[in-house]
Amino acid sequence: MTASLLMTLPEDVLALGALILMLVAAWGGQASTKAVSWTAVAVLAGATISLFGAASSGGDAFYGLYHADAFAAFAKVLIYGAAAVSIIIAPRFFQRGAGDDLRPEYPVLILLSAVGMGMMVSAGDMLTLYVGLELQSLAAYVLASFMRRDTRSAEAGLKYFVLGALASGILLYGISLVYGFSGTTLFSSIATAYGAGHSLGLTFGLVFVFAGLAFKISAVPFHMWTPDVYEGAPTPVTAFFASAPKVAAMVMAIRVAIEAMGPATDQWRQIVIFASLASIIFGGVAAINQSNIKRLLAYSSINNVGFALIGLAAGTQVGVASVLYYMTVYIVMTLGSFLVVLQMRGVDGEPVESIASLAGLSRTRPLLAAAMAFFMFSLAGIPPLLGFNAKLAVFNAAMGSGLYLLAVAGFVASVISTYYYLRVIKVMYIDEPAPAFDSERSLVEGGLTAAAAIFVSPLGWLLPLGAWTMIAAKALF
Repeated sequence: MTASLLMTLPEDVLALGALILMLVAAWGGQASTKAVSWTAVAVLAGATISLFGAASSGGDAFYGLYHADAFAAFAKVLIYGAAAVSIIIAPRFFQRGAGDDLRPEYPVLILLSAVGMGMMVSAGDMLTLYVGLELQSLAAYVLASFMRRDTRSAEAGLKYFVLGALASGILLYGISLVYGFSGTTLFSSIATAYGAGHSLGLTFGLVFVFAGLAFKISAVPFHMWTPDVYEGAPTPVTAFFASAPKVAAMVMAIRVAIEAMGPATDQWRQIVIFASLASIIFGGVAAINQSNIKRLLAYSSINNVGFALIGLAAGTQVGVASVLYYMTVYIVMTLGSFLVVLQMRGVDGEPVESIASLAGLSRTRPLLAAAMAFFMFSLAGIPPLLGFNAKLAVFNAAMGSGLYLLAVAGFVASVISTYYYLRVIKVMYIDEPAPAFDSERSLVEGGLTAAAAIFVSPLGWLLPLGAWTMIAAKALF
């Protein structure tokens, strides 16, 4: 039992921290918001530190229900980092643009969501996976509707809840089918059942499980919640949704595909290839006529999930490593883009979300425009920025598995999304200037934006990210 608790130390730290901070928030009220927020960031840092040791290489905890390996540890570093950024950037947004609606429950919900995401990426059993998924989702529903006096936020929370409940039902039905025809919920035993021979019931279970997972990563055709929720939720919450849960859901899908359903690769690969190409094409086409920058980034997330799925379709160690590499670069690019959106404020201090408001930004805020250009070029996969290397990694993984047509189709379809990324750059650098944004600067937002821009720049190539992702992927095989 002690060994199992040491392996689950990151979740223990986060859960204990969340419970204590919840009590502090209850007694301290609104006045405790700042202290609770920074303490929550410290708790996330503590959880990250606790990953070094048994939590990253301890093996299986609680009789195989939980995996403590380098694969999960790598994902948790990304999740905790994105969660910390989402907490740090929240106060200024709510203070200036939302009538001071930030309450100490916000960082507590982020911590509880992080506990769920940690269980998702370390799950060794379908029920562990489902419990973690529900914990993450329940916190996310509240976060989406956190601005109680804002109708868009309330609508976003309701849509997310209704569609999320539907997806959870689909996933749970798939799990019940897999359990019914395999007699187990452990990933290792499920893999044995799939390897024993063809079973129509197991095939149906596979389809339903992957349909539920597709909703969580917002892959086509289960993407319908993404644009509305991204637009309606508070911008720091949207930044959180676009980063940490996306990584957790993708890593969870990889673990299910490789560890639980590895012998059925030929069956789930067809689903993944369809979802990949559909997401790339739809995410590219649907974003072309968007006028709201948050909706554009929502379709961009759908598009990028499609590229990540190309690596998963390979079904190899190299393919898994390429997905981890892609998701690492993706969350930095996305968080950087939303950091720029957070700094889009009119002279009255209210948030501005229209793409047209970026017109002439290169003349009024040249450094902010340069950072946004870096993120847009990198999302488009333009060399020598790091986004190019991420796309190249998933294409190489697909070709290494003989999926040449998939790689070529993904490359050709990437041209569609390049158009709307370049349109944002054109608006900033060529169009006549729009009214200037609020001149007030934030050292925190500016510093985080600069750090993200440096990461996706050619300097990012100096990091041994490829070696790290290969080590993490090796733990899964």
